Amino acid sequence: MPLQSSVRELKKPLRLDDEVRFLRSWIEKPLHMGAVMPSGRVLARTMAQYVDIKSSGPVVELGPGTGAITNALIEHGVDQKRLVLVEYNPGFCALLRDRYPQATVVQGDAYTLRDSLWNVLNVPAAAVVSGLPLVTKPMLTRLKLIREAFFALAPGAPFVQFTYSVAPPIPKSLPGVSTEASERIWMNLPPARVWVYRKR
Repeated sequence: MPLQSSVRELKKPLRLDDEVRFLRSWIEKPLHMGAVMPSGRVLARTMAQYVDIKSSGPVVELGPGTGAITNALIEHGVDQKRLVLVEYNPGFCALLRDRYPQATVVQGDAYTLRDSLWNVLNVPAAAVVSGLPLVTKPMLTRLKLIREAFFALAPGAPFVQFTYSVAPPIPKSLPGVSTEASERIWMNLPPARVWVYRKR
């Protein structure tokens, strides 16, 4: 069997295993989960492309779950040592430590980001990439999150967030913030869009 085929065969059960983990966690705590299934490959790759691999600062991922977006970041060229993965679920934290031994895995609440990162980041982050279920939270919680993310980010560095909603997860009209959005990603289930916010 060619190597490429065997790698593909290995990835299929892993993906199915991750979907079962996600579904179990969603059933236990639906409001803590952004989705019933891990992010699709096209969505994850779209998010990763907004991260500048030439930058040297850490890349913070919020709510990595089983690592679908983490994989895309590494495939995009982000060194695993630069990754800071902030995950609330202790089971997912153990899985992430096993899969990404060179990354920094922080078991913490991304919605209190400054508290979760205060002793982890010693230089500004090159990007914050979020898989959090923002639209399930009140707008004040979303605004607090992006404010704390900008506090951790280098000037002009992106806060990358996906949403299944048609409306942006954070208003486009924030003062001093530039906003861009990807095309709708129809190949994701459900279809999604990536929003990118940068403090000017």
